[in-house]
Amino acid sequence: MVVKNKQTIHPPPPRDALAAAAELLQTTEDELAKALCFRVVAARGEVMTKGHTQQQACYGRDAFAKAVNTCSQAIYEHLFTWIVSRINDVIAVKTTRHQHGKDTVIGVLDIYGFEIFDNNNLEQLCINYCNEKLQQLFIELVLKQEQEEYQREGITWTNIDYFNNKIICDLVEQQHKGIIAILDEACLSVGNITDKMFLQAMNQKLSNHEHYTSRQLVPTDKTLEHSRDFRIRHYAGSVTYSVEGFIEKNKDDLFQDFKRLLFNSSDPVISSMWPEGKRGITEVTKRPLTACTLFKNSMVQLVSNLASKVPYYVRCIKPNEQKSPVLFDDQRCQHQVEYLGLLENVRVRRAGYCNRQHYSRFLQRYKMISQYTWPNHRLASDVAAVQLLVQEKGFKHDVAYGKTKIFIRTPQTLYQLEDNRSKLIPGIVLFIQKMWRGGLARMRARKMRAIYAIMRRYRVYKMRSFLVDLLDRFYNVRNMPDYGKSVAWPQPPAVLEEFVMQLRRAHNGWWARHVIAQIPERDRREVKLKSIAYGHLHRHRKDWGMNQRWRGNYLGLSEDIQKAKLFNNSLNSLVAQDRFKEVLFSAHVKKVNHHNKSSDRAVLVTDKFVYKLDPKKGYKAMKQGTPLAQMTGVSVTRGQDQLVVVHLAGGNDLVLCVTSIMPRQDQRVPELLAVLSDAYRRVNKKDLKVTVNDRLQCMLGNKNRTVTVRSHDKGAGVTFRKDGNTGLVLVGTGSQ
Repeated sequence: MVVKNKQTIHPPPPRDALAAAAELLQTTEDELAKALCFRVVAARGEVMTKGHTQQQACYGRDAFAKAVNTCSQAIYEHLFTWIVSRINDVIAVKTTRHQHGKDTVIGVLDIYGFEIFDNNNLEQLCINYCNEKLQQLFIELVLKQEQEEYQREGITWTNIDYFNNKIICDLVEQQHKGIIAILDEACLSVGNITDKMFLQAMNQKLSNHEHYTSRQLVPTDKTLEHSRDFRIRHYAGSVTYSVEGFIEKNKDDLFQDFKRLLFNSSDPVISSMWPEGKRGITEVTKRPLTACTLFKNSMVQLVSNLASKVPYYVRCIKPNEQKSPVLFDDQRCQHQVEYLGLLENVRVRRAGYCNRQHYSRFLQRYKMISQYTWPNHRLASDVAAVQLLVQEKGFKHDVAYGKTKIFIRTPQTLYQLEDNRSKLIPGIVLFIQKMWRGGLARMRARKMRAIYAIMRRYRVYKMRSFLVDLLDRFYNVRNMPDYGKSVAWPQPPAVLEEFVMQLRRAHNGWWARHVIAQIPERDRREVKLKSIAYGHLHRHRKDWGMNQRWRGNYLGLSEDIQKAKLFNNSLNSLVAQDRFKEVLFSAHVKKVNHHNKSSDRAVLVTDKFVYKLDPKKGYKAMKQGTPLAQMTGVSVTRGQDQLVVVHLAGGNDLVLCVTSIMPRQDQRVPELLAVLSDAYRRVNKKDLKVTVNDRLQCMLGNKNRTVTVRSHDKGAGVTFRKDGNTGLVLVGTGSQ
């Protein structure tokens, strides 16, 4: 790590503040103090720790205080975002598109409204910009679309002027020229950029905009302060903003160190609210987006989502500032009605039509009220049929005919159409029910007669087709490479299930005999042992030595001729003494005794006994061999270590680590496990109990012990160490 301390480090916050924040995040106070005083930066694979100046440390402290409130454990922005995401996930309708082919979702958007205070800052600019965007959407969806539809359908219409506030939205959000773009450019500039410099940049780029002004542009306007205020003429009125604090509030001073600290909190809620802290310390992160850019992006996404839905507006009027139910401020209410655009909306609605429908949809809903259109009309087009229906019922004075739709002016006409339809619906429903019930009964009778005929034929057909299919699948099974092992058995009828089970058992036996016959005689025992190890270790141990050669008597076949000679001499003595017939396994091991002392030994497994040998004494047997009948089980771990515990009935188990004299590390524990399991079954006529676990239980000196494995980076070699009163730790990898 390259450490470069470039500037003086600001002292950390008080200990009580650090302790409170550390208790909230469930981390250490030193980690929090380090995050406040240092900043870790990754560049070209190098990790540098840069000290903060006093001002930078104060900015970091303030940003961290905004992110974490140690009193109420509330996280301002991320907690709000997290709550919204959680609510959306809970109320989301996940099966709607599958059922209806579209997203039928209802959303509620509650906006307080326009804000004009004595001192307006960046927060008021964002809120008013939000209202401008929503007002623009309201104009496009309600006023503009309403008039455009009348013109498109060719309906006689009196055009109504309304204020389109798109010019104000562009003033705030336009790329490279808008207020947000100018503010972001000031925040990203190098050097000491002040709020006054930001105001000067706006005066230069927005001097010709009709809705923007400042004291520099209009020197005679004494209501604006020099180098501090600017004014925007919104659709709801003019608002004066103070640029003091704009740059500081727009910046994201929460460094990546803080985000990483919050993400690594053990509190799952806090950690889930800071996913950007997941990046590693060596990853180079881009500069975070500013607050205004994030707000603008969220507004664009919100407007895009609202534009794709069907909006219903509820306009709320605040009658007074005293929150009284009996006071009504006429001037205040009139101002709200004007800037909400309600007058234009009322004029458009009063001049328009309350309902409009496509001709085909209108005809489909109301065709039963006319004898000329029920059940189907014979006129030239749907438009002619609709006109005939409306003329018959006497509504032609209250409708207008467009190119694709019929427009109904008053609700009374629509009510009378619905009333006439409702009176005819019961009779139509009864007629449909009568015809359907008769047709349903006749259809059921035909189905029942057909079902019984099919059932009689199908019983014979199903058994015959199954046997034919079975013969076709296994016709050439003798010439197949796998003798039909990969052939899928068809699903038999219930009456033939027992017969098929007997056939499968017979085929499996026949297949096994042919497969075994292909294995050379010298390899059959190794294959048998590997199949035993597979049965015990499959899905428990990743590498159990399947692809290596199992030689069994490793000491007798050692490349060290002197050691092999000494072992064979000792083996001859044991054969003469105990009269066993076959050596099944031999290898060097690291053994631990009941005093927690480990030593180098060798293990020898024969067809009758298990021996412990001393390599330093010419592989002489240390004690009499342990009969295989005294074994009660074998325990191994899930890892790549060579630890094995042979449980014995006497209360003193064999705790061994099998070692290798080869240059590479071989997996010999699975081979030893298979040898012991096979020999035990031949002697006792039952299966040996095998346990696979990361913590092995054993008995040493009639005391319960727990053996675990721990790796190290200090070269090859293994050793046993004591861990408490009842624990042992195998340290190493098992190779030497």
